[in-house]
Amino acid sequence: MTRLVLGPFNRVEGDLEVALTLDAGRIVRAEVNAPLFRGFEQMLMGRDPRDALVITPRICGICSISQSAAAARALAAAMGLSPAPQGAAMAALIHAAENVADHLTHFHLFFMPDFARPHYAGRPWHTRAVDRFTAMEGGAQRAAVQARAELLHVMGLLAGKWPHTLAIQPGGVTRAPGPREKARLTATLRAFRRYLEGVLFGGPLEDFAAIETPEALMRWGRGDLGLFLEIAADLGLEALGRGSGRYLSYGAYPLDERPVFARGAWDGGLRDFDPQDIAEDLSHAWMKGGTRHPWDGVTEPDEAMAPPGYSWCKAPRLGGRGHEVGALARQVVDGHPLARAMAGGGVLARVAGRMLELARSQAVMERLVAGIEPGAAFMAKGALPREGRGAGLVEAARGALGHWLRIEGGRIAGYQIIAPTTWNFSPRDAGGVPGPLEAALEGLEIEGPGALAVQHVVRSFDPCMVCTVH
Repeated sequence: MTRLVLGPFNRVEGDLEVALTLDAGRIVRAEVNAPLFRGFEQMLMGRDPRDALVITPRICGICSISQSAAAARALAAAMGLSPAPQGAAMAALIHAAENVADHLTHFHLFFMPDFARPHYAGRPWHTRAVDRFTAMEGGAQRAAVQARAELLHVMGLLAGKWPHTLAIQPGGVTRAPGPREKARLTATLRAFRRYLEGVLFGGPLEDFAAIETPEALMRWGRGDLGLFLEIAADLGLEALGRGSGRYLSYGAYPLDERPVFARGAWDGGLRDFDPQDIAEDLSHAWMKGGTRHPWDGVTEPDEAMAPPGYSWCKAPRLGGRGHEVGALARQVVDGHPLARAMAGGGVLARVAGRMLELARSQAVMERLVAGIEPGAAFMAKGALPREGRGAGLVEAARGALGHWLRIEGGRIAGYQIIAPTTWNFSPRDAGGVPGPLEAALEGLEIEGPGALAVQHVVRSFDPCMVCTVH
C-alpha cells in the first residue's frame, strides 16, 4: 500500500487536497480534504436577518447570485412572503444567466485545458485541443470569455453589478425593467445564441437538446463540443469516475410555486423528497457536535483536528445516503431522456449534463425576457418577524444549495448553509460510506505522479471549495 496526496489543485475555486491509498496502482481509498476554514455561518450569528443578503454572497465570487437567491428565499419563507410574479421571473433570469456563465467558464477555463497538456501529445486530437484550449491562449477560450462578458450585460441591466448584487430581495427584484431594457436583453440573448450555435455547439441548440441517447450524443461531431466528445470517446471518459446514480435537485428557478427544472431525488426512479430528511454528519469533519438537521446545526470548529476527521467539510446526507448534485442531477430529475440514459455515468455524463443544460437554459432565458411586463409590480412588500424560520433551497450551477435561517428576538439565532460542493466533496459518514467524489475515485487505476485521470474526475464535479468551507 502507498499513499499519494494531490493538491493544491489549480483551476479550482479554493483549496483542495485529495489523499489516495493505492494498491498496485489502483485507488482503494480516497479522502477529500477541504483544508481552509472560513466561518461565514458564525459571522451571521446575532445580526439583523437582512444582513444575510449582504454577507452570504461574499462566500463566493463565482456563484454569488445563487447565494443571494438562497438568502432571499430563506428570508421570504420566514416572512411568509411570496415574491411578485414578475420579480420572481427576473430573479430567475439573473440566476440563470449566472449559472450559464458558470457552465461556460467551467468547460473552457477549468476542464478542457487538461487535454492540451503534453501528456496527450500523439493523440489524433491533441493538436486541435492545443489550438482551442491551451490556457490563456486557446481560440475557444478567447471566444468563450468574450461571449460570457456580453452575456453578463444581463447583470448590468437587472442587477446593477456582478458579483455581490443586492437586486434580489425576499419580495422580488429592485429593478423594474421597461421596454428599453427588454429590447436590450433580447439583443444580448440573441448574440449569445449566435455564439453558442456558431462556436460551442456548431449547430442549433434545439437539435442538441432533442438528443435522447448516448449513441446519438457521440455522433454530434460539431463545434468545440464535438472535439470534447471525440476526446471522451478516445480516452474512455464515459466509464471514468462513475457515480452512484443517486441524484438530488431542489428545483431550479421557481416561478409561481413551480420550478423551471423539476425538484426531486433520483435513485433508479424519481421520487419527491422531504427536506426534513437532510442531516449533516460530522463524524469525519473537524467539527464538534453530532449528526443534525440544518435547523439545529452548529458550526463549531474542532481545533484539535484529530482523526477520524480529515476535512473542514461536513457530510450532508438525504435519508442517510449521499447524493450527487449538479447539472446532470437537475436534468436527470427533470426527466430529460439523454440525462436519464447517462445516469450513473462518469466524467462524460457530468460534462454532457452541463452542455445539455446550457442548450436548454438559453430557451429558458429567452422565454423569461419575452414575458417581461413593463409597468407590472416587481416587488412585494413584507415585514420581518421577531421570531421565525425559513429555508431557501435553490440550484446553483454546481447543484443543490440550501440556506436555513432561524430568527429569535429579531436577530439571527441560527444560519446553516449546505453548498453543492459540500454534497459532492463530503468526507465519509459515521457508517464509513464515502462521499460522491471519494466513491467516484475509488477503484480507479492511475498513471504516474501527475494522475491526470484523478484530475479529470475531480474537475468533472466542478468543485468550489470556498463555498464548501463557508
